[in-house]
Amino acid sequence: MNEEITTVVGHQLYSFDGRILEVFGNHPKRWHIRHMCLRVTGPDRKGKRTVEITAPGTVTTWQYTAEEWEQASDMVALLEVVQAAIGSASGHGPV
Repeated sequence: MNEEITTVVGHQLYSFDGRILEVFGNHPKRWHIRHMCLRVTGPDRKGKRTVEITAPGTVTTWQYTAEEWEQASDMVALLEVVQAAIGSASGHGPV
């Protein structure tokens, strides 16, 4: 991956450069793909989805309604790229 991917969901900016996922907003965070696991679950019976990032010593979770998820197609694409990068990172093991 040669260029940065960004998307805005609500009041948060998500940015991924191929190695580092950063979230800017009320509580900015950043993770390196070799030290994170990404899980997207759902939809539940109401259409809600959960995005969870686990890294050493921390778990970060966001929940999205069906409507928010539908409107966040760029977010879905960004998460797919991050997941692919995690999978292809050499030496990556479970956290």
